[in-house]
Amino acid sequence: MLQGGMRNNAPIIVLSQNTQREHGPRVQLANINAAKTVADVIRTSLGPRAMLKMLMDPMGGIVMTNDGNAILREITVKHPAAKSIIEIARTQDEETGDGTTSVIVLAGEVMVSAQPFLEQKVHPTVIIQAFRLALDDMIKWAEDKFSKPIDVKNEEELAIAVKSCLATKMMSEHMDLAVKISLDAVRAISVEKAGYHEIDIKRYCRIEKIPGGEIADSSVVKGVVLNKDVVHPKMKRRIEKPRIVLLDCSLEYRKGESQTALEMMQEHDFSKVLEQEEIEIRKQIDDIIAVKPDLIITEKGISDMAQHFLVRAGITALRRLKKTDNNRLARVSGATICHDTKDLTEADVGTNADLYEVVKVGDEYFTYITSEKSTAATVVLRGPSKDIINEVERNLQDAVNCVRNVLLNPKVVPGGGAIEMALSAALTEKSKTIDGVRQYPYAAIAGALEVIPRTLIQNCGGNVLKELTALRAKHADGENWSWGINGVTGKLVDMNDLGIWDPLSVRLQVLKTAIETSVMLLRIDDIVSGTKKMSDVNSK
Repeated sequence: MLQGGMRNNAPIIVLSQNTQREHGPRVQLANINAAKTVADVIRTSLGPRAMLKMLMDPMGGIVMTNDGNAILREITVKHPAAKSIIEIARTQDEETGDGTTSVIVLAGEVMVSAQPFLEQKVHPTVIIQAFRLALDDMIKWAEDKFSKPIDVKNEEELAIAVKSCLATKMMSEHMDLAVKISLDAVRAISVEKAGYHEIDIKRYCRIEKIPGGEIADSSVVKGVVLNKDVVHPKMKRRIEKPRIVLLDCSLEYRKGESQTALEMMQEHDFSKVLEQEEIEIRKQIDDIIAVKPDLIITEKGISDMAQHFLVRAGITALRRLKKTDNNRLARVSGATICHDTKDLTEADVGTNADLYEVVKVGDEYFTYITSEKSTAATVVLRGPSKDIINEVERNLQDAVNCVRNVLLNPKVVPGGGAIEMALSAALTEKSKTIDGVRQYPYAAIAGALEVIPRTLIQNCGGNVLKELTALRAKHADGENWSWGINGVTGKLVDMNDLGIWDPLSVRLQVLKTAIETSVMLLRIDDIVSGTKKMSDVNSK
């Protein structure tokens, strides 16, 4: 590629021949188009009248969902800006577990609102300053003016937020069950540590999917549910108040580190080797028997000989557990995970569990280890087919995250596009007081926020122009800030009557993520994509 000026009529070659470079406003316009395209894919998945997307992977697997994050995870895109937009759905999901569709739709609209200014040669930095100013104002207003606190001890108030979260999902048919499950699960794993409120859903709230039965059979188990059976048929399948030992070493004869060759000259050498194995395993089992456990669970294997000794000692064993399950078991039983049987002491034995039981569910055996005081929970999901259970899992994940958000930040804002419309009206009002060119991009954010109520009206086939104008008029005086769109009928409604309230942290995260990402993409003015020459690749 030719780059730089011509000196003495000789071209100066700066970048290699096969490098593609785009720069200036063309890049920004391309990024805006990419964001708009991704937003268009997902737009129909917003609200209670959301359409489902059916995605097929190259292997023929099918995903049917209207969860924004799940859809975007399955889509493969090439444009770098589109990848950034998809990444923000993941960020939103990690942070708050909800609002993934809203954040993409809003980010796409914010990007589009910047386009006219770029075409009028307004410098991107000026646009960015206005966007940042608008974001700061929106966060302040949402926290102080357009939200209401809720009492986290009141189950009904908490349930309102969860119902709003689930209203747009497939689980809306089983609303009360989903609300009960999510509240019970979060309450179980909620702990106060040194003045810090910890709710770690990822590590301590597991969802176990068991096909068969009805969705109504799903429940929360205070403890751990494992898809395991005992290793030997003579071992007990039910123990009350078990003493539990957790290991992450194998109860097998240790093989040589590197290749080991044994040369046997006589017949009794062979039995000596077997004796040696037996002595080693015997030592390990004696170490375990010394602390008198009823149940031992290890992440590795248990040999046949070890099983034989354990059965004789009346000890039940489970093997090949996942590390994450073992950590949860440690929290339920109070046991310490030991790396070597030699280190076992009385203090390592877990005695907090109330019951160990192996139950046959459907065609498989499941081990339940439960405790009333447990701070780890397992949600057991039942359902007619794998696809339905997967969708129920995605919905419950959102509901559980919703409860967590409300417990950590007990404020809610009106749903149905009401908060966006209230902020839009406030921004429009304030934009009149801003000097210079910045007031126009600032006011453009107010227009971009209207995309949420507009999309809700579109998705249920309402009259967009009529309803949106009426809603704008409602919000003009700043008093009716809880008025939004009824996502089922497309008509105006007060969210207090409809009971649709979202956690404040979710909406704030939507605003922050959407605007910050747009700012980041607007700051890109050069895309250099170079491929290495084959000779370079081969020479390495």
